[in-house]
Amino acid sequence: MQDRTYAADVLAGESVTIAGWAHEIRDLGGIAFLILRDTTGRIQVKFAKDELPDDLVETGTGVTRESVVSVVGEAEAEERAPTGVEVVPEEVDVLAPAEPELPLDPSGKVDAELPTRLDNRTLDLRSAETKAIFSIRAEALRAVREYFREVGCTEITTPKIVATGTEGGTELFPITYFGREAFMNQSPQLFKQLMVASGLERVCEIGPIFRAEEHNTPRHLNEATSIDFESAFITHHEAMDVCEGTLRAAYDAVATNCEAELDVLGYDPAEFALADDAFPRLTYEEAIERANATGELTEQLTWGDDLTTEAEHALGNAIDGHYFVTDWPSEIKPFYIQDYAEDPDVSKGFDLMHPRMELVSGGQREHRYEQLVEGFEQQGLDPEAFDYYTRMFRYGMPPHAGWAYGAERLVTSMLDLPNIREAVLFPRDKQRLSP
Repeated sequence: MQDRTYAADVLAGESVTIAGWAHEIRDLGGIAFLILRDTTGRIQVKFAKDELPDDLVETGTGVTRESVVSVVGEAEAEERAPTGVEVVPEEVDVLAPAEPELPLDPSGKVDAELPTRLDNRTLDLRSAETKAIFSIRAEALRAVREYFREVGCTEITTPKIVATGTEGGTELFPITYFGREAFMNQSPQLFKQLMVASGLERVCEIGPIFRAEEHNTPRHLNEATSIDFESAFITHHEAMDVCEGTLRAAYDAVATNCEAELDVLGYDPAEFALADDAFPRLTYEEAIERANATGELTEQLTWGDDLTTEAEHALGNAIDGHYFVTDWPSEIKPFYIQDYAEDPDVSKGFDLMHPRMELVSGGQREHRYEQLVEGFEQQGLDPEAFDYYTRMFRYGMPPHAGWAYGAERLVTSMLDLPNIREAVLFPRDKQRLSP
């Protein structure tokens, strides 16, 4: 529709063609109103029954909710209308009628359970709240990409079908690839490390990852969008700086450019951006000491334990904000994380935590060939299976560091969503493969 006018752009005194979904019909007897909704908002169409042809009134007021409708008419000022203007129709065309019985109510007047919403995601996205979540997600990813450009990253795209897993044979989705066994990639980790050895040096990627985890919790997915960063000639401390920068860029952009969406979700844009104080950086030893001291743990942590969900929440409550945990035990971190030379039991790995959940995993990478191969062997992996990766470390691999976090976890924590599935259009988990 080349001459179409969006709802938000309708001005009194203009002849307009509007198109969208029938959001609501209000019949008051001698006058009726059709509320038409498009991507920019809602506009009121007035049917004065004694002034318009009967067939026009019948078409406009008889349409079922969520039908797709176009209206040609004159826009007039009306202070009682929701937008201060309404359209007096000359033509009404029902482009696609909707069935009278809808599986859920996009207006939000009747709540629907999350499984029902996900089964009917297209309808669900017609609600203002769900639409706001994905508008905010898009803005956050735009800001992260822009920040990556500002710090000199080249955006790359790595394979999602691979011969070996990033972290061994667990949590892999096997597939048949022209008669050979292959897997859906868990992470671009190994490929982005290879790129820092090339002339690119500093790279980023935002793309899908696949993990065959058995978890079925409100914070786990089997297909997610990973935000990855890797750079040559930096330390893990500098990598944390970039990591924090991406989050600040995302929050600032959402606060500035998504005021309407935040308002729909009940947030004050003026209070949404992160505080200026740098994220605290606790060593792993400090983290378990502080978690134990909160008195909120059912069982005390000792050196070598991973942080439990209970411990993450206890620390999050105590710190009340994002925080890094650094210097993890080597045995907890993957083979590609470098250990401290003076204490090989401690690695240069880090995690970024939100009070609700872990967001980011990263660290200084092992760039020395012999030490890398030893790391494979210590974790029970066959270095020969990763020859395409380890071989490049014999040809001049620079010191490097990086990290990754999930876009869905970012949005879930940012908006305090009750379930991570709210932050992905069509979730993939243990039960859900369609739509």
